[in-house]
Amino acid sequence: MPARAIDAPVYVMKAELFKALGHPVRIRTLELLRDGDRPVSALLEEIGIEASHLSQHLAVLRRAGVVDKSRQGNTVTYTLVDDSLATMLDAARAFLFGSHGRTSDALGDDGEAR
Repeated sequence: MPARAIDAPVYVMKAELFKALGHPVRIRTLELLRDGDRPVSALLEEIGIEASHLSQHLAVLRRAGVVDKSRQGNTVTYTLVDDSLATMLDAARAFLFGSHGRTSDALGDDGEAR
């Protein structure tokens, strides 16, 4: 998160985080990274969008402080900065399956929308 947001109330910081997560490509990226670090090439293959679009989404996630990157030679690899992000994704899935009344018919076996 931007440095100026650190002094903001927690609810404002949460709103900024949720804004950063507010795109399906960003959520899918986090779901892929929950299983371990991934090079950009693997993320591109899994997500199936243009490199420039993925780069923009990764930049949003980096600015929000939820992913970090490392470079070795020409390979750029991304990682989740905290395992609690995976827990948050699990909580969202549980909400969609349970409280929100979604059925397994509407969601695939892996919890992804069909």
